[in-house]
Amino acid sequence: MLAWTPAERRGVMVVALLLAIGTVYDLARGRGRTPPPRDVPATVTVTVAPPPAGAAGALPDSQATPAARAGAARVDLNQATTSELDALPGIGPVLAGRIVSHRVEHGPYRAVDDLLDVPGIGPTLLERLRPRVSAGR
Repeated sequence: MLAWTPAERRGVMVVALLLAIGTVYDLARGRGRTPPPRDVPATVTVTVAPPPAGAAGALPDSQATPAARAGAARVDLNQATTSELDALPGIGPVLAGRIVSHRVEHGPYRAVDDLLDVPGIGPTLLERLRPRVSAGR
């Protein structure tokens, strides 16, 4: 048999006590259970881009639905709110705030290329945004 010193016995007891406390804590917090399912939105909105103007089945502008005409509308960088900018691909709420702050601090955008002056917008993102934004005054 092993002959442990009193210090070794205390060390083993402390380790065992800490393991027991950790186990009780995990059980009390519910670890080991599967997490509850996330809330699923009640409705899902699907936006379908209209076909190109020359494509088969494309409607003339006079017959296009308002939703199709709105999908083709560009966002004006000088008038857009942060929520409108946030809806653009590659733009989140932080970057949308930077675009608006830059507009407030430096005046209206004269061209879409002025977005390169906004921290966080590089050439790749600018090319992705170019067909969807304008710098109209």
